[in-house]
Amino acid sequence: MSDSDVALLDRPIWSALTTCQKHLAEGGPRALRYPVDMTPFADMVDMSVASFAALGDLLSGSQVAALFTPEPVDVPAGFKVVLAESGEQMIGSPADSPLRDAEIVTLEAADVPAMIALTTLTKPGPFAVRTHELGTFLGIRSGGELVAMAGERMKPGNFTEMTAVCVHPEHRGRGYAQALLAAIARQIEARGEIPFLHVFSSNASAIALYQRQGMRIRRRLHVTAFMKQG
Repeated sequence: MSDSDVALLDRPIWSALTTCQKHLAEGGPRALRYPVDMTPFADMVDMSVASFAALGDLLSGSQVAALFTPEPVDVPAGFKVVLAESGEQMIGSPADSPLRDAEIVTLEAADVPAMIALTTLTKPGPFAVRTHELGTFLGIRSGGELVAMAGERMKPGNFTEMTAVCVHPEHRGRGYAQALLAAIARQIEARGEIPFLHVFSSNASAIALYQRQGMRIRRRLHVTAFMKQG
């Protein structure tokens, strides 16, 4: 893995939309975004006024653009910041964590209402009606109800992001998150790709969980979400 390959992760959204997921990219040479019914993620070629204007042209109404960047974003006039936090980018191969009393299943389009209900409850990050189209999503059901899930999202170069790792509050402590993370990672590695993920810096318990499974913090990124003002 060369330095140039790893450098793709410094701007994971831009890298994904100009490599493996360029077929999903909306915009032009200065600003790109995913379809809004997949994710609000977007990025720009630089932080110039012209690039912000290009990104603003992609936004309508109350649509939000969410950026992952190496440095804090100084949002110019005409935009309203709705989120500004830091996140840890973690990389590595999560250790296998077999389950004894539950089955991991592949989630399909028919499962989207249940996936949205679970992510709305647990808030692992943005999840919309077409997010599942970004990659494989796996889940665990109990009594017919979806109680845990994890999946794939951004694909910058030879890397694939693991995302939406969440467990219903009434089903935590059973190893579901660890098992799903490991299962998703094995699928990614089977394709010859490298798994990574993002977690808010404030989420100490999740960071500790991922570290116990063998992942490491690669670097800190800044998460900035904003919309057009007025």
